[in-house]
Amino acid sequence: MNRVSNGSVGHPNNSVTWSSSLVLSLAIPQLIINVISIICNSAVILAIVSARHQHKPIFILFGSLALSDLLSSSSSFWLALLFLAEPEDTVYGSPELLHAYAIHAISILSTVYNLMSIGVERYLTVADCLRPRYRISHCQSWLAAGASWFLAGVFGGLPLMGWNCLGKGDGASSALYRPLCIDYLIFITIPNCVVTFSCLMFTYIAIIVILKRQKCIIATQGHDSNSYRLAEAHVAKISVTIWVMTVVSYAPFFSGVLWDAFDHSPLRDLHIHIYVFRNFTAIMITLNSLVNPIVYAHKLKGLGNAIGSCRCPFNNKVHIQTANNP
Repeated sequence: MNRVSNGSVGHPNNSVTWSSSLVLSLAIPQLIINVISIICNSAVILAIVSARHQHKPIFILFGSLALSDLLSSSSSFWLALLFLAEPEDTVYGSPELLHAYAIHAISILSTVYNLMSIGVERYLTVADCLRPRYRISHCQSWLAAGASWFLAGVFGGLPLMGWNCLGKGDGASSALYRPLCIDYLIFITIPNCVVTFSCLMFTYIAIIVILKRQKCIIATQGHDSNSYRLAEAHVAKISVTIWVMTVVSYAPFFSGVLWDAFDHSPLRDLHIHIYVFRNFTAIMITLNSLVNPIVYAHKLKGLGNAIGSCRCPFNNKVHIQTANNP
């Protein structure tokens, strides 16, 4: 890639020209969505901290996810302000932009790891119906949340540790997210997207399989399996919601990174619509941060209630020999 430009963004020989109306039309909606997301995630954090009855292991992960989304919205708000003040810097990079991108990367990676932790916790909660030793403790939830933030800090902070293309014109920088290097974006994007989607798909499909198996066992014993049927339908709806939301939110960013990796056009040949698409990906990620509290704090709480109702047969001393029903 040889993305070296010999002119400014507003140079007559450059196809990228920012007008004040275009900058405002891109920045203002992003700022508004960021503010709403910051308020919603702050409310979720305050509700979890203040409500004692919500201090369960799953709500620790919910709080960590809300904190990740809060940081994501705040860093996106910072990026929008930098774009509003100096749109040219978002094409050629600046030290302020490097710090903002690094914090944004940490927040996104933390969100991704917290989503995986929640999926695993929900799977182990359902497996608890069969194997009580899988019960998640508060300590394990805090450990999972801490590990998510630690990994996010390490991988997201790599640009601040030297893996960046600030002031370099060797063609290794990203066209969309300069001063980040394109190989760094590939390093954190492709593996994390594949692992996250695979983990979420495995955990929720496993939950459905466990509930379906238990429903069949209950039915063969002559007892009502309606609770398992309802829980199974609830999990299916949640899993579809989460998968669709994740794909819709991150697919534009993922496709942008892939385009960035394979396109060899110099910066002076890139058109304005490329950078409009970049701002659109930021809005989609912020929308994901806005929707996360609604989906995970409300729908997955309903999943927990559904799973609790599935334990009624066991509480009524209906013993099921699961070992004989593989």
